[in-house]
Amino acid sequence: MLTWSSSEVAALVRAVSRAPSVHHTQPWTVEVRTEFADLHEQPVALPRHDPEGRDRVLSCGAALTNLELAVRVLGQDTATTVLPTPAEPTLLARVHARGGRTATSAEAAEYAAIFRRRSHREPFALRPVRAGVLRALTDVAVLPEARVRVVDPATESRAVAGLLGYAASVYHDDPAYQRELAAWSHGFPQPPTVDSTLPWAGLVRRETRLPDELTLADRLARERLLIVHTPGDSRRDHLLAGAAMQHLWLTAVGKGLVASVLTQPLHLDEVRTGLAERLALGGFPQLILRVGWPARADEYRTPVAARARRDRSRSSR
Repeated sequence: MLTWSSSEVAALVRAVSRAPSVHHTQPWTVEVRTEFADLHEQPVALPRHDPEGRDRVLSCGAALTNLELAVRVLGQDTATTVLPTPAEPTLLARVHARGGRTATSAEAAEYAAIFRRRSHREPFALRPVRAGVLRALTDVAVLPEARVRVVDPATESRAVAGLLGYAASVYHDDPAYQRELAAWSHGFPQPPTVDSTLPWAGLVRRETRLPDELTLADRLARERLLIVHTPGDSRRDHLLAGAAMQHLWLTAVGKGLVASVLTQPLHLDEVRTGLAERLALGGFPQLILRVGWPARADEYRTPVAARARRDRSRSSR
């Protein structure tokens, strides 16, 4: 029978705590028991931003990915049951530890990226993300329940820009939304204001300068947008979409990329439906992940690159 040590329990909880979450709310709790760990949803009220709790469950999906990776890095295989019992509606997933095995190199790399991942709410470098890199990202998150669609920057940016611009104008002029956003974002770093903050900052504040559709389309054409969508729109779909997003994000970090996620526009039915129709998704878009290279060379490095730089610096002294 497996018994977790106190340090192993701490490692599991620490990994989960580093998952991205809506407004940094961390809407989950983890219960580590003999041979399994339970991930529970912790209700957090965001009536304007997340009226149906979809972002909350997406956040829990990201936490689930971190939990599974931590269990594997601790030398255990995993078997995860999603929504295991109707009697416990807050119990989203149970991760069983199933015998010893060594984590793969890909799992170890994703786990290491957990502690380097952050939301990059700034412009990307002009350096394009090549098609081969995008394929490597999308391949890691291929699941029947959560699919990834790359937005074609040449032919689809204008359509996406029109929808994002419309959503921005709605939220910009919504006093109740602005009050809620101000309350939850108090104390967190604010987005850059030297230029229009869409789509870099994601969240639309009163001071956000909204670009016209052509300007926004041009900006989107220079980014790489990934749409995570699902065939259904249940809590299970939301959880698995969040888990797929986190795999995408962590893999991107491992390759030296940076990213941020957009969900706010998709809480407007007309925007969500419009995105599904114009991109022919055949399902429900759950989130948009923007991916690119960091604008500053010293802003973000893999551990190997950072170590090599230090070694060069020491040898030159």
